[in-house]
Amino acid sequence: MTVDVEQPLNNVDIQAVGALVAAVQQDESKAKTTWAAHVTWKGGFQSAARVRAFAETPSDEPTALGGADTAPNPVEQLLSALGNCLAVGYAANATVAGIQLDRLTVDVKGDVDLHVFLGLAEGHAGFDTITAKVKIESPAAQEEIDALHAKVVNSSPVGHTLGTAIPVTIELA
Repeated sequence: MTVDVEQPLNNVDIQAVGALVAAVQQDESKAKTTWAAHVTWKGGFQSAARVRAFAETPSDEPTALGGADTAPNPVEQLLSALGNCLAVGYAANATVAGIQLDRLTVDVKGDVDLHVFLGLAEGHAGFDTITAKVKIESPAAQEEIDALHAKVVNSSPVGHTLGTAIPVTIELA
């Protein structure tokens, strides 16, 4: 179901999204995309990621982990990526469904045991669990919000990547 609105609902450019959907329907190869980041070490535990033509995104570790605490660390950035991906999913899918979003927040947290990172053990070095709590304020019926939530959970690229074992290759160039 789509809804015609005079003002962009939820500030989403639904025409751009619709044009992409139509392009992919006409040419399946347009659904295959590649994303990239270039990271440069800045000294200590500081580095910066360059994505497309945007300003660098800095990274550092908290002082307790030996950093200078000048920026979010990589695990915090990963949690942020999940929260941001979910926010995009809610905004896009709510707009397509004609659901007005008055407020949307996503609180993401994860648990990491530092034993492997610190060289004190071998095994899994990543998150043991990740939890996202979504709060939506909307005049829509709860059934619509529940359906929106299910759709977003089932279509989040970052959520699916984190929840599924995918091959990661790290090569020395």
